[in-house]
Amino acid sequence: MQTINKFARLCGLGASLTVLMLTGAKAEDSADPIRIVVNNWTSQVVLSNVVGQLLEQTGHTVEYKSSDTQLQYTAIAAGDMDFQVEVWEGSMAEPFEKALAAGAVDLGSHEAVTREDWWYPAYMNEMCPGLPDWKALDACAEKLATAETGTKGRFVGPPADWGKHYSERIQALKMNFEEVPVGQAATLWAELQSAYDRKEPIVLFNWTPNFIEAKFEGQFVEFPTYEPACLSDPKWGSNPDALYDCGAPASGYLKKAGSKNLGEKWPAAAAFLKKVNFTNPQIAAAAAMVDVDGMAPEDAAKKWIADNEATWKTWLQ
Repeated sequence: MQTINKFARLCGLGASLTVLMLTGAKAEDSADPIRIVVNNWTSQVVLSNVVGQLLEQTGHTVEYKSSDTQLQYTAIAAGDMDFQVEVWEGSMAEPFEKALAAGAVDLGSHEAVTREDWWYPAYMNEMCPGLPDWKALDACAEKLATAETGTKGRFVGPPADWGKHYSERIQALKMNFEEVPVGQAATLWAELQSAYDRKEPIVLFNWTPNFIEAKFEGQFVEFPTYEPACLSDPKWGSNPDALYDCGAPASGYLKKAGSKNLGEKWPAAAAFLKKVNFTNPQIAAAAAMVDVDGMAPEDAAKKWIADNEATWKTWLQ
């Protein structure tokens, strides 16, 4: 009853309505923990905690499970994990589609629109005339060369488990670049901050929604427009002998994924999770609380819940 009263105050809902909702959920849903996937980028960790904390307030048990970005979909399809709050089209479409075919469930899209691709700070427009066109960047490759890459430009790539194919894109488009992946997302921002402070040229992996867009001025490199055939048909695009000769989706989806067990064991929770819906500004703000303000993800989730009551109330109706 203490948990119910606390949640009633948190929601600003009438106590009788909240009691009805919670007792119904507990009677209907399993007492087993709902296993929420946690990955290695900030917004996903914070939003997973937002969802988890709200589920706990409705009487559910939650367990957070760390996972590789690609292998998580095998685990969801097998029923070893139950919920993923951020499925990005640009880097996860292929394993996500395979997981759906193997039994995972599409829990719907967020309002947020995503993009993941090469990105550079705005001051580089003067250094490399013709940007953001990728050919102009390639012509400027020597200005981005390092001791590590020799005469080739350095592209600071994402962690290897994020499933991107940038080395293949470099080869397919015959670019004078070399990808140098980082071990964790924080290294991307350290590299960017260091270059930005000295106004040195840099091109690196970035994505939106992200706190970066509020802190640094820059833009994405424009590669040949994405089409699904680029990933499966070598004849598509400028290189008839290679895949990946295109950019990433410029307006990609952000979806949610669940195990088939979710609706069977926790139908009330599944109904709630289908309604969970984040916008670009909300996701960027969630990431900024950790990456800019230095909060712990769990504390950032609590603050997000406090700041966005009108949003998550609609998910519980």
